[in-house]
Amino acid sequence: MHYFVSPEWLKEHYENQNVRVVDCRFKLGEGGFGKRQYEQCHIPGAVYFDLEKDLSGTVQKHGGRHPLPESSQLKKRIEEAGIEKDTVLVAYDAKEGAFASRFWWLMNYSGHQQVYILNGGFEAWEKAGYPVDRAETSYEKTEYTISENKEMLASYDEVRKIALEKSGDAILIDSRESRRYLGIEEHIDRIAGHIPTAINKPWMEGMENGYFKSPAEQEKRFADLDKERPVIVYCGSGVTATPNYLALKAAGFKNVRLYPGSYSDWVSYEENPVEKGE
Repeated sequence: MHYFVSPEWLKEHYENQNVRVVDCRFKLGEGGFGKRQYEQCHIPGAVYFDLEKDLSGTVQKHGGRHPLPESSQLKKRIEEAGIEKDTVLVAYDAKEGAFASRFWWLMNYSGHQQVYILNGGFEAWEKAGYPVDRAETSYEKTEYTISENKEMLASYDEVRKIALEKSGDAILIDSRESRRYLGIEEHIDRIAGHIPTAINKPWMEGMENGYFKSPAEQEKRFADLDKERPVIVYCGSGVTATPNYLALKAAGFKNVRLYPGSYSDWVSYEENPVEKGE
């Protein structure tokens, strides 16, 4: 299965009525940055989806810093963007891959069949000299039915059993950079470290210069893991784990799930232990 499209492919198809381009640019810690970027210039016909307003729910005591949005909230935004079940969706961010991946994951979770990521992001589109626009396009509102695929989710209770009871066959992957996994530094969450039993596969190692690496290269990244075992990915708040989710699927892993609340949810329970080091 293909998860990505090239700027060349999108250039040929972005004017197709059945293709909807989605701008997901965002900057953590700087709300409004992505929308301002969109307003300055974007791929013609693109609609903007904000990580915190559209692709995340309300932060509460538990659930992490970017909890999944309520289905009614996401449904409303999808319908406002004129998206139907057979719409071909192409998401992009600046070139990080993580914000577009969050959109990709959420739409797959919602039951959408045709959703892709623009490999190389907006930077690759601009470098190719393709057209950009400042006009905010509006579309006729649609009716959209969300069909949540719960098999893409790993619950807090399940992760807790793996971490504390060492039960279950799943491999727990921490997708954050190594210094945070090792507990050397932590600038966001309550305490430094990682969820017990988790191994570290930093998400950014699956990318190069804004492009997702090939399936063969992703396979090499995960060569030490058994493809027959289920895998659960997490990060700080359920955003940067999604590129690893994609990378694992591209590498041929069948049973991959996301722990949406991730480390920020785990440490919201003060009784939960964390580990440091390897």
